[in-house]
Amino acid sequence: STWANLGLQDSASPLMEQLIFFHDHALLILVMKTVLVGYLMFMLFFNSYINRFLLHGQLIEMIWTILPRIILVFIAFPSLRLLYLLDEINEPSVTLKSIGHQWYWSYEYSDFNDIEFDSYMIPTNELETDGFRLLDVDNRIVLPMNSQIRILVTAADVIHSWTIPALGVKVDGTPGRLNQTNFFMNRPGLFYGQCSEICGANHSFLPIVIESVPVNYFINWISKNLNS
Repeated sequence: STWANLGLQDSASPLMEQLIFFHDHALLILVMKTVLVGYLMFMLFFNSYINRFLLHGQLIEMIWTILPRIILVFIAFPSLRLLYLLDEINEPSVTLKSIGHQWYWSYEYSDFNDIEFDSYMIPTNELETDGFRLLDVDNRIVLPMNSQIRILVTAADVIHSWTIPALGVKVDGTPGRLNQTNFFMNRPGLFYGQCSEICGANHSFLPIVIESVPVNYFINWISKNLNS
């Protein structure tokens, strides 16, 4: 996110693109309803028509009962489609396990032996000039772009939430429970996130950093870590 950015972050995955499209779709319907209702209320305040014998208006009551239901259908169907898309996991290329602790994350690459590490936030006094305060970590997650990634999330103490806005990923890590979700990164870059669960004081200081790299760079990174 950048300064004065009031909208959503630029998407880095197809699922986040769909979430942004649905957000714009729902917001357009909301603006249309607000304008219509506001116009009707404004006209009611300033008209001088009186009908002393009007007791009911069945036609208008039918209209304002049926119309909102039709509008809700136009919101519900895209929402359900998106819900099933977010839950679908098709043959993941890489599986990453994330364990939430206070105040750090632990990561395990389940497909490769002996690759696991802890990821702590870098303190402000140790931060480099080009680093992001409260967002950078000492060990970043390295994952391949253009590959289906499955992430398994749990917690060791209290409830945490593994959240990356640019990827449209938000999954709770609950002690004694293993939750899973998936994402697909369609461009290289650094993607930042934080714990977004109310897991205690200063819970937002559990940053997450994903480094999206081409597949050959990822293979080299895996080989180097396996050899070391």
